[in-house]
Amino acid sequence: MKRLALLAATAALVLPATLPAQTATTAPAPAAADTPTFSAAAVRAHVEFLADDLLKGRDTGSEGHEIAARYVASQFDGLGLKPAGDNGSWLQRIGFQKTERARTPGTLTVTGPAGSKSFTHAGDVLIGMNAAEPKLDVSAPLVFVGYGLENARLGLNDYAGLDVKGKIVVTLRGYPKGLPSEEGAHLSATKGKIAEAHGAIGMLSIGTLQSMKARPWNRMVQFADEPDFTWVSPEGVPFDAAPGIRVGASLDDAAAQAVFAGAPTSIAAIRKQADKAGGKPKGFALKSTAQIQVESVSERVTSPNVVAILPGSDPKLKDEYVVLSAHLDHIGISPAKPGDKPDTDRINNGALDNGAGIATMLEVARAMAQSPNKPRRSIVFLASTGEEKGLLGADYYARHPTVPGKQIVGNVDLDMPLLLYPFTDVIAFGADHSTLGPIVAKAVAPMGIKLAADPMPQETIFVRSDHYMFVKQGVPAVFLATGYANGGEKAWGEFLSGAYHHPGDDMSQKIDWDAGARFAEANYRIARVMTDSDTPPQWYKADFFGDLFAPDAAKAPKQ
Repeated sequence: MKRLALLAATAALVLPATLPAQTATTAPAPAAADTPTFSAAAVRAHVEFLADDLLKGRDTGSEGHEIAARYVASQFDGLGLKPAGDNGSWLQRIGFQKTERARTPGTLTVTGPAGSKSFTHAGDVLIGMNAAEPKLDVSAPLVFVGYGLENARLGLNDYAGLDVKGKIVVTLRGYPKGLPSEEGAHLSATKGKIAEAHGAIGMLSIGTLQSMKARPWNRMVQFADEPDFTWVSPEGVPFDAAPGIRVGASLDDAAAQAVFAGAPTSIAAIRKQADKAGGKPKGFALKSTAQIQVESVSERVTSPNVVAILPGSDPKLKDEYVVLSAHLDHIGISPAKPGDKPDTDRINNGALDNGAGIATMLEVARAMAQSPNKPRRSIVFLASTGEEKGLLGADYYARHPTVPGKQIVGNVDLDMPLLLYPFTDVIAFGADHSTLGPIVAKAVAPMGIKLAADPMPQETIFVRSDHYMFVKQGVPAVFLATGYANGGEKAWGEFLSGAYHHPGDDMSQKIDWDAGARFAEANYRIARVMTDSDTPPQWYKADFFGDLFAPDAAKAPKQ
């Protein structure tokens, strides 16, 4: 505790909260006279502190993350922002339930026409844990439900004619070929809720040819014993999107064959059908039952979001809020591997993921706070926790905002801007769904920066970062990243295959700090349009996500 207090007290000394523009190292001169200068030195200083070994990778619930949170709070304080956490503080304290496996490995026993076969966790099955039930022993008949999806708009009705009440459903991983990737990824994440709505009590998932190629079984096993995290409500209840689904597991081929023993259609034939464009294998009752046994232990930990507000200046618009967010946490210290030398670096510093995002947000906050022209709408600056555990801090804030939720009109999230090259384009994941697309394009154009299309739609990034938690609450949102042009594609490929979630994501990288200042200016310009326009960001008419999450909101014609 002494070291925590000492480092927290000295955090504000690392970098002045305000930097005189005349002494800052700046990006190229902005196009607009009222646009502030942006400091490459400030971006570097923030990242240097957040990526220091003393913070030990800023894992959720760790001392290092607490130090980082107090550092960000000190910066907000020095800028004269208003605290927007709990009880007039900078911190929104979140309780998490951390669930880990007991010493006895979980088992799945399948009983069918050929007898019983048992499979052990991390072998041919990966058995999930239940934060609400530390000791599970559940048996039930099995029903195959295809992909396990329902959506009238997309013509999906996999439960038609099937009785799954009190049973365990068996689903294919992913979604049908030809379905739009973002919509498909969203629906895939709702399979548990769909199964629960039909009365199922468990779910088993089986790979398709496509999903097994994209994510081989050995890669899935690598993460088999990672702890599960979920946030705990103010009432003390661990969050579970589908509490009725008591047990779950993923199956490799040997376990899948046992499940489909004696079935009217083999798993091989089902996979072949699913591999065709539009292939939607029909469900049927299986001739087998499953028993899942698993034990776990849980503990409660806490970790804070850091939240600040810059009040708006327009009497009519100041009660509307634009949220600028970036996650503060990273993945901590990697476990030692056999053969590691005593001096092996195992600290995942997270310089770019996501020290760079936090640094960008802080530089935008400085520019906004020091501008003589205050934004018309209010701005919430959110440094979230638990992103690496499943977007948990952003999800908690979006569900428990410290400002009126219905008055949040837009969100831009900054996660892992790759400041390794002089970028000339940006990617706004989600730009096709709302007027935030043209807002971003118009805002960065004076800088000679283009808005590029999503270069990797198959990765469904739109539904995989913090901004999506705001989307689920009906808020138009994008995730902004540096683009693939001017050496970006190579830089992204090398980073993802090397430094990403690795100790190599530290200050030893050849980081382009001028690119950091330039990225901050781009974000400032985007935020300015969002805060100062007469009309807030709007979903496009007939957009899947806008219609799903904000059916009654005003919509704009797609440009």
